[in-house]
Amino acid sequence: MIKRSVLYAGTMAAAVLAGSAAHAERGSDGELKILFWQAVSTLNPYLSGGTKEEYSSSMIIEPLARYNEKGELVPTLVTEIPTLENGGVAKDLLSMTWKLKTDVKWSDGTPFTADDVVFTWKYCTAPDGGCAQRAQYEGVKNVEAIDPHTVKITFTEPKPYPYSAFIGAQSPVIQKKQFENCVGPAAPGCTSANFGPIGTGPFVVKDFKANDVITYVANPNYRDPAKPAFATVTLKGGGDAASAARAVLETGEFDYAWNMQVEPEVLATMVAAGKGKLVTAFGTNVERIVLNWYNPDPALGDKRSTKEAGPHPALSDPAVRRALSLAIDRDIIDEAGYGEAGKPTCNIVPAPEAFNSTKNDSWCLKQDIEGANKLLDEAGWVKGADGIRAKNGVKLSFLYQTSTNSVRQAVQELVKDMWSQIGVGAELRNISASVFFGGDPASPDTFQKFYADVEMYTNNFSGTDPEKYLAEWMCNNVPAPANGWQGQNIPRYCNPKFDELLAVLSKTAEPAKREEISKQLNDMLTEEGAHIPLIHRGNVSSHSLTLEGVKINGWDSELWNIADWSRKK
Repeated sequence: MIKRSVLYAGTMAAAVLAGSAAHAERGSDGELKILFWQAVSTLNPYLSGGTKEEYSSSMIIEPLARYNEKGELVPTLVTEIPTLENGGVAKDLLSMTWKLKTDVKWSDGTPFTADDVVFTWKYCTAPDGGCAQRAQYEGVKNVEAIDPHTVKITFTEPKPYPYSAFIGAQSPVIQKKQFENCVGPAAPGCTSANFGPIGTGPFVVKDFKANDVITYVANPNYRDPAKPAFATVTLKGGGDAASAARAVLETGEFDYAWNMQVEPEVLATMVAAGKGKLVTAFGTNVERIVLNWYNPDPALGDKRSTKEAGPHPALSDPAVRRALSLAIDRDIIDEAGYGEAGKPTCNIVPAPEAFNSTKNDSWCLKQDIEGANKLLDEAGWVKGADGIRAKNGVKLSFLYQTSTNSVRQAVQELVKDMWSQIGVGAELRNISASVFFGGDPASPDTFQKFYADVEMYTNNFSGTDPEKYLAEWMCNNVPAPANGWQGQNIPRYCNPKFDELLAVLSKTAEPAKREEISKQLNDMLTEEGAHIPLIHRGNVSSHSLTLEGVKINGWDSELWNIADWSRKK
């Protein structure tokens, strides 16, 4: 167990007390207890693509702007959102200018300036830095400080939709002074900074035990002297989704629990206890099965699941990828594991509605065992005595991994049975969520390293425009040893035509054309089998009936407005 304690000098402790005395509302509601059954591994979202890291760190470090519960872009550390109308976005679309608020301080009392914003860009784009959020800075040519409170971003080419860098929980600003010696290959080794970032948000880290528990205290230098209402926050990690739900809905031991991936009928029984409520928001979450386009054979050693390993011996066949999707009954999976909190989908970009494609629904949404078998027959995959198909000595038998969760294990069993009907075998494996989503480059069990044939998880994107999300499937975002396994192109999909079309999207201003191109990119990923989308998931969390101010958000961190949470009096 790794433990980090953030020790406060007497001046900071005095500041906390002074702030509490001068502004009675700050800290007046005592302790807030949050439960993440997927434990947090780091508080630096640039070193992890996991939602749990993005949410837990969003209480500390903030972006220039974020999305509210309606999907609207709102200022956080700036005075306004730059637009063509207010002159913040240049007429040639080659640059944008942000005006920083002048009253923002870091939690250590030093001024928040444009230099910190410039540094954050350099940090994430540094060679060999392994930045998990590099796609957020795609197309950024330069970031410069015009003055201490003005930042200019210049793009490599006209950027009709410029809202990506420094926006949302995936792209916060980090302090230059704290991280300036943590750039490039040095980034993962900066444990003190990664476990206790200095921030501008409502809370400060007091104590961090990786994969276990985090203790926060109210930031004495937070820009609103009356907030946050809670003096401390305890964020506990571990367990499972069902026990997390029970701790809020039945026992009342915790105030808030994230990600209630629990069978609908089980949740209904818990809610009946009368201690808490469920809150749901449909954003862009999609539960998907990802197919490994590289060979993950353990005999390949360090080369496994890398370009050097070569194509996957079976999943490189388009017929196999299509057959695996055809064999799945998404309606059964939805009914068994999600109920009203899920919708069958064939898209990796299911929302907003204007971006939701229907092109693949005709072949993908309904199970077609006969069609899947025919595809494999025609492709020369022949069933053996054991019922498993093979071709040229390669068997259609896959290691299928996911995180430990009762719903996911139930889905694994359902999919295994469905695939058996087309002559495909599956060895099921589940890994602790804190490890699977942890992003530790030394671990063989992370979803980024992908030492399996297929794996299943949920991912999403912040905001309402999918350009930066779709950029994750570019060839240069494949996880590899050179980038610390932090690339977000998990299937190792690489199609130059996809990259070219994405470049067209980045230059397109007309909303209808952006929607059309985004759908085309989405359709390519599904048609070519980069993944098998299963369920468009609602964000389902639970909170105590004594908790006020919660606004469930499907477009950003669920904890985006935690400064406004309070206890009912």
